Amino acid sequence: MKFCSNLSFMFTEGATILERYALAKDAGFKAVETGFPFGHTLEEVKKAKENAGVEQVLINIKTGDLSKGELGVTAVPGKEDEFKENLKVTIDYAKALGAKKIHIMAGKLDTVKTENWEIYENNLKYAAGLLKQDNLLGVIEPINQHSVPKYVLSDYGKAVDIIKRIDSPHIKLQLDIFHLQHICGDLTHNITNLMPYVGHVQIAQVPNRNEPDTAGEVNYPYILQHLEKCGYNDWVGLEYKPAAANKTGLKWIQNYGYSL
Repeated sequence: MKFCSNLSFMFTEGATILERYALAKDAGFKAVETGFPFGHTLEEVKKAKENAGVEQVLINIKTGDLSKGELGVTAVPGKEDEFKENLKVTIDYAKALGAKKIHIMAGKLDTVKTENWEIYENNLKYAAGLLKQDNLLGVIEPINQHSVPKYVLSDYGKAVDIIKRIDSPHIKLQLDIFHLQHICGDLTHNITNLMPYVGHVQIAQVPNRNEPDTAGEVNYPYILQHLEKCGYNDWVGLEYKPAAANKTGLKWIQNYGYSL
């Protein structure tokens, strides 16, 4: 099992996204994942990443107007051209950073209609074709409604059905155990059944989204072993909000028998 730091959640106090690369390296991480680095040029982010000497595993798609709460426009009518431009820009960043995975966020809507699912699937088909050109992987993630109300995709069955229909090795599932527990629980069987479609895994304790060894609903020593048993041997993103100081809070990794 190998772990990467999510720079959108970790090392955030008093640090820009550029500074967090070095902080992650200093804490012992060999790899990171990030949201889209708004406000920073491709060259600035690439330099920060290279100076830190870490691998970039994943980057989120450029999400739209954050001031309006937009979390992607993939399922939003009338924004197909914006989606395509956001994807192309994100691919440029991914290639420059050496990231092989892009989280394609669906967006938020007050009401989700049949039209939205059609637009979402068509945009993902387009993405699959574009990602194939550079051998990149697009991942889609169901997000629970407690954490992000009105997020379009919050159903694992729906996500898998879409992945099956698109039928491309360049569109897979991002399996965040934090969201899986919130949405449907039954972790052992759901992880087993979902694993054939999984392209990336993230973890955090439930319900407070802190370190895996904090008080909560999920038995992470068991879950991490089960992920390995199911054949997952890729990066696991630590998408949690540290309850302790970042370095102190990482003691769980060694306590669980792993290392960075």
